[in-house]
Amino acid sequence: MYFIVIDSDDKYVFLADGSTRKIERVKKKKIKHIELTEYHSDVIAEKVKNKNKISNQDLKKALKEVLKSR
Repeated sequence: MYFIVIDSDDKYVFLADGSTRKIERVKKKKIKHIELTEYHSDVIAEKVKNKNKISNQDLKKALKEVLKSR
């Protein structure tokens, strides 16, 4: 199962995928309990950086593109 990191702090990351875990209800996980991959979405990263709103559709599309490129 793959998720996109929406935000983080010292101990936790906040994850969403746009389908089972929507942006309105992100999953809070301890950093030590997740496995990071080298994949990333430039579109989502830019939206987070600029503090623009991220939609569930944005997340689904980004995950689909990232997983297709593996």
